[in-house]
Amino acid sequence: MNPLPLETLATILFGLAILHTFMVKRFETVAARFPEGSVGENVFHLLGEVEIVFGVWATIFLVAFAAMMGGDQAIGYLESKFVLPGTTDPIGIHFTEPLFVFVIMAMAATRPILELVRRMIEAIARLLPVHREVAFYVSCLIIGPMLGSFITEPAAMTVTALLLKRRFYDRGISDKLKYATLGLLFVNVSIGGTLTHFAAPPVVMVAGKWGYDMAYMMLHFGWKAAAAVIASTAIAAFLFRKELAALGDAPATADVDTKRPVPMWLIAVHVVMIAAVVMTSHHMVAFVGIFLLFLGMADVTSEYQDDLKLREALLVAYFLMGLVVLGGLQKWWLQPVLSNLNELPLYFGSTALTAITDNAALTFLGSQVEGLSEASRYALVAGAVTGGGLTVIANAPNPAGYGILKGSFGTTGVSPLLLFLNALPWTIMAIAAFMLLPSF
Repeated sequence: MNPLPLETLATILFGLAILHTFMVKRFETVAARFPEGSVGENVFHLLGEVEIVFGVWATIFLVAFAAMMGGDQAIGYLESKFVLPGTTDPIGIHFTEPLFVFVIMAMAATRPILELVRRMIEAIARLLPVHREVAFYVSCLIIGPMLGSFITEPAAMTVTALLLKRRFYDRGISDKLKYATLGLLFVNVSIGGTLTHFAAPPVVMVAGKWGYDMAYMMLHFGWKAAAAVIASTAIAAFLFRKELAALGDAPATADVDTKRPVPMWLIAVHVVMIAAVVMTSHHMVAFVGIFLLFLGMADVTSEYQDDLKLREALLVAYFLMGLVVLGGLQKWWLQPVLSNLNELPLYFGSTALTAITDNAALTFLGSQVEGLSEASRYALVAGAVTGGGLTVIANAPNPAGYGILKGSFGTTGVSPLLLFLNALPWTIMAIAAFMLLPSF
């Protein structure tokens, strides 16, 4: 399939955006060479923010789009009304998912929700016959990601990353443990949302069309994902048991709560409002309205709240919006690749492609390929969730976790190469689970 000039431009800029994500650490290094507060420092520091990467390149694309075909056509593309020359159907790009991630991330990062999850994790940790810090580490990296199947992956990533930051990252753990934990977090969240059909973005994209319900997900994906999450976390905890235990039995300073205890009724209200957002996740008008109501409620109960993390959530949403804009014109090469692969190559191809493009976009494009067998469908989805931890852009919730934890990696930030290498062992564990364990 020969791409049209607009598709070629989108693919070139998409490739440059991916390259940019692997250079953010270098931009941060360059920024440090300029005087503090100077234009040079600010420009390179901005270029070193991974959350703005796809937004910047998407903006360049839209400007070029308008110059090539007119402003009305560019706006039509954003409104899913643009039709490529030689085709009849408009290109359907939608910003519902980025806005949903913004809303759920802001709501999940509130003090009542963090308190609820912390209590759950600590209750389970107390039952484990290991050191207190090791037990909390294990519980956090199993329970948090698995909750993603019910409160959605973006919410699970936000809550788990915040708890890990307060409990471990803020206490001066080694870079080796930081990267191993970050890679494990990304992989566990990516596969941990597959117990249900409504929580993991790559599953949501195909569930309706392919008839995936909760029973199907649990029997074909969920129990395998749980096995991989538990096994990988146990291995990580064993490898770093001495460093974790050396943190001591005293709680971290960041865990000492000097504010008034959060009442259970307020926790319940937060849970109900998050559930309402999840239930209306496909209807932007509905969940945005619920979020506005939530903002008013959070203001009224400010004595039990921390500052809302709106800036962090907006940056993540901007990242995903840019990914949607550039990803909408990648079908010309993705679809032929997916349709010409058998089950095993499709599994590994899906895992590899996920590392360089959002896994939800990948499964969506796969759902447009007619005639895929049941085995091929499984391979596509399993590969997409398996590879969701390899890079920041591989899975929609990853930028949320990155944004929360990146400050713990010093002025140069997270190395994309080290993230990839540290996520690889846990990815291999997930591959083994999805390939070797039986479906029921």
